[in-house]
Amino acid sequence: MEPDPTPTPLPSDALTPGPDGHKSGYVALVGAPNVGKSTLLNRWLGTKLSIVSPRPSTTRNRVLGILTEEATEDDPGHQLVLLDTPGVVRPKYKLHQHMMRDVDRSLGDADVTVLMADATERELTHDARQAVERVQMSSAPVLLALNKIDKLGLVDEALPLVEVYTEALGRPADAVVPISAQHGRGTDALLELVLERIPLGPPYYPADQLSEHPERFFISEIIREAVFHQFRDEVPYATQVVVVTYEERPGRKDFVACDIVVERDSQKAILIGKGGRALKRLGQAAREEIEAFLGRGVFLQLFVKTRADWRDRDGHLREYGFGR
Repeated sequence: MEPDPTPTPLPSDALTPGPDGHKSGYVALVGAPNVGKSTLLNRWLGTKLSIVSPRPSTTRNRVLGILTEEATEDDPGHQLVLLDTPGVVRPKYKLHQHMMRDVDRSLGDADVTVLMADATERELTHDARQAVERVQMSSAPVLLALNKIDKLGLVDEALPLVEVYTEALGRPADAVVPISAQHGRGTDALLELVLERIPLGPPYYPADQLSEHPERFFISEIIREAVFHQFRDEVPYATQVVVVTYEERPGRKDFVACDIVVERDSQKAILIGKGGRALKRLGQAAREEIEAFLGRGVFLQLFVKTRADWRDRDGHLREYGFGR
């Protein structure tokens, strides 16, 4: 099976200097699980790139989105490389350890860090405190985004949380912005504050490139998102999706075959369902999303396999792309 070619940043000697005033840089979105990092990424990009669900800890990999505004007569343009990171947790499995390394790597790359908080909370959860501790190690400017303000009666209700985060950070954030990533409230203002802190520089990627991940990465993520929406308890967290075959067929539907890997046979039985009905519903929902993402028809085959304790086995994790 040949891997998809993965687009990479242009080499330094191939970078085309931007016009005077052009800005480019990396922006890390960091926070506890389920604070809306992926929703904000999708909002800024204007398209669904990172999967979302009401369940915490949906994101496992660092998802890179590229936001490019080309130069005009009135604007020198900019390019932001947005890094949607896994929600910060105390590692329970080796998988979590790899996820937290992605968070730290993103913070190390960042020119600006957006620390996201749930505005409906009144104190730091354990995971939120862990996120703050990781952000403390970054030298980049920190913007505190108080998300989910649409769930508050008054924005002022979130003010006590600002004091809590300021104390935990050991310093005030460079700016505090109340936002609703889901509805778009305050997200443009937050983006402007990010741009003010991004350094001058040429674009790193071609203007028409949205991400550096190959299509098969997004196919696997779309299927995993469908698992989160259709199943409960531990099943989504014990699931990994592997694209075994992805074949573009001009004049016909693309052919995609995927393995859905779980840790126990009981989880496999739940995913398949009586008479295969659950797997059929999953495949239909995922296929529709994949076709919308690719913009073409897809013939999707799903197979469910058991690999005991894959979240704690280095060999399986490397095979699934973690730890590279």
